[in-house]
Amino acid sequence: MAIIKIESLVFEYRKEDGAETVKAINNVSLDIEEGSFTAIIGRNGSGKSTLAKNINALLLPGSGAVYVDGFRTSDDSAVWEIRQRAGMVFQNPDNQLVSAIVEDDVAFGPENLGVAPVKIRERVEEALHSVDMYELRKKSPHMLSGGQKQRVAIAGVVAMRPKCIVFDEPTAMLDPRGREEVMGIMTRLHEEGITVILITHFMEETVRADRIIIMDAGQIVLDGPPAEIFRHSDQIRRLDLDVPLAVELADRLRKRGRAIPWDIIEDKEMVAYLCR
Repeated sequence: MAIIKIESLVFEYRKEDGAETVKAINNVSLDIEEGSFTAIIGRNGSGKSTLAKNINALLLPGSGAVYVDGFRTSDDSAVWEIRQRAGMVFQNPDNQLVSAIVEDDVAFGPENLGVAPVKIRERVEEALHSVDMYELRKKSPHMLSGGQKQRVAIAGVVAMRPKCIVFDEPTAMLDPRGREEVMGIMTRLHEEGITVILITHFMEETVRADRIIIMDAGQIVLDGPPAEIFRHSDQIRRLDLDVPLAVELADRLRKRGRAIPWDIIEDKEMVAYLCR
């Protein structure tokens, strides 16, 4: 069943000079199944982050419609229902941290939803454990590393118990270790049944998803499972995007006559295959 349904979505913004409008999203339709892990990638200006904000009702369609668990985002009376079902984690965790103590920050969302205090405590503890931040619950967020701050931001969304979490380039400001920590959390949340939508510009992060959507100029140009998407590596490069190292190596080996299976798209899979 689709938890996110997008029908002929168009979203325009006006340029700084005010004289011209640009279609950031141009007639996009797609369904995202509940419990799935979808990665959306594209170069700067492709429309991927604008699409994410439409899913969370931070932006509203110029035309067309977006539905979250059956609620239409343009319906003002449904905003709270939508935000409870589709949480959002942003690129800069400092933009989401509002309290001086980690556990208070995680409690902020449930408090605003009117959750009972006893239940809030349970949710905060569960959320902090889920991101491995329970031991730092009494710390001040400004004392944490970038990766730890992002984990606290994720915990704050998890504590609201959404069915879906939209991650809008959550690793863009992190070092490799922090990126791996956040990707690991996303994988665990997906395994627990939460629908994950990852907006990213790191192609190697997309291999963990069930489905990859590539956007360009406000439209979807490729959509499918990772192994199928990376069969179009030449087209991906023409879109000014990289492919994962394993895919790049496989392409080069095929040109030299090696019959590398198309489903090998991760480094560890490639290493295992070559070692055999």
